[in-house]
Amino acid sequence: MTTNKTWLLIDDDTAFLEVLQRALKRQGVDATIATSQAEALGTLSSRSFSRCVLDLNLGGESGLQLLPELLHRQPDLDILVLTGYGSIATAVEAMRRGAINYLCKPVTVSQLISGFDALAITPELRPEPPSVEEMEWEHIQRVLNEHEGNVSATARALNMHRRTLQRKLQKHSRWRN
Repeated sequence: MTTNKTWLLIDDDTAFLEVLQRALKRQGVDATIATSQAEALGTLSSRSFSRCVLDLNLGGESGLQLLPELLHRQPDLDILVLTGYGSIATAVEAMRRGAINYLCKPVTVSQLISGFDALAITPELRPEPPSVEEMEWEHIQRVLNEHEGNVSATARALNMHRRTLQRKLQKHSRWRN
């Protein structure tokens, strides 16, 4: 899917930004890059964008703190938060602060475009963001799969007592059935 929209890409990794910018250009997307909060705000004040890909860690600065400022300066900006260190808490906080989606690196250009396009419907028809419980369950399932179903190893990886994890797994299986 190609689009002629203008995107602002904000990440402290210049090499990643340049590769992403070139890949988006092949998809018909005009993308501008910024490597810091100051550069992003300066760019946003001189140009209007329809979409923004915002990394959570900007060389020690927080993308979560930048997110509301971006929306304050351009309220119709769709912001997708991208991070290499995903967590349920930061995903919830990013959505609470106005992000339309949250993806974990590494991502492909098609995943980024889909991350926006999946939500490019009228605001009243946008799906509700997942609840904390749903996000927790998805995270538990991902870690459980990484540990090949080993509950003890999963509990250690989640820094959770094994019995607590077993209760959560039992509770969810009863809820699903």
